[in-house]
Amino acid sequence: MGVVIGIDVGGSTTKIVGFLGERNESEKKLIEPLFVRATDPITSIYGAFGKFTEVNNLELSDIDKIMITGVGSSFVSKPIYSLPCEVTPEFKCIGLGGLYLSQLDDAIIASLGTGTALVHAIRGKEPVYLGGTGVGGGTLMGLSKKLLGMDDIKHVQEVASSGDLNKIDLKIKDITQKDIVPGFSDRMTASNFGNISDLASKNDIALGIINMVFETIGMVSIFAARNHSIKDIVLTGNLTSVNQASEIFNTLNNMFGVNFIIPKYSQFGTVIGAALSADV
Repeated sequence: MGVVIGIDVGGSTTKIVGFLGERNESEKKLIEPLFVRATDPITSIYGAFGKFTEVNNLELSDIDKIMITGVGSSFVSKPIYSLPCEVTPEFKCIGLGGLYLSQLDDAIIASLGTGTALVHAIRGKEPVYLGGTGVGGGTLMGLSKKLLGMDDIKHVQEVASSGDLNKIDLKIKDITQKDIVPGFSDRMTASNFGNISDLASKNDIALGIINMVFETIGMVSIFAARNHSIKDIVLTGNLTSVNQASEIFNTLNNMFGVNFIIPKYSQFGTVIGAALSADV
């Protein structure tokens, strides 16, 4: 059958995807990705593999190869069910997956996980790791737990949906009458949490945390894009599923003339890149 499977072993979840078809990327058929949660990497890997093959009616004989990436990939020391396995670098996977999902030939790929990694990817070339920031999903959840007493991202999003940033952030309009970016001074942040009110509610604080995390990631990504004379920035990783992501990044698009893209299957960018790396 010729299926190549990619597995991304993260800190709390393992993602898995498959491709069926020829070596040519355009002729490959994507087998819809899924993820599982487990307490340890090995349990997670075998759980994801078993669920994936069952859901997609795959036999071991259908699978040509397994490509593994992520922080937990080092725990894989032998073949999975005697199938050929290969560990592939995570930053390479981020780049390949981002280009595949966006259908771009040249872009900055930002992987929004526990922290944030930035990769410059050009089709046909080895992706280059640019660095990143420790601000990411771990920051969002850590601050939410400490400031809000909440550790479920879905609940944080829900609470933030009715938050008011005017009670949290200091805006450009609060400190100057000059319109630095025409039409946006009322929305541009001068200081995250720099204007927090005694009357700020849990909802306001939740939105402030989410906004601070995304604005930080956004600006670091913009600096990287400008350094490479690129406007396209592809966002991947679990954090892209947060409800407020689209609005915040669209605002940054308009302010700074860039093109943040959150593609379909953005959460699975790295694992898709892992499967694709079998042919690179």
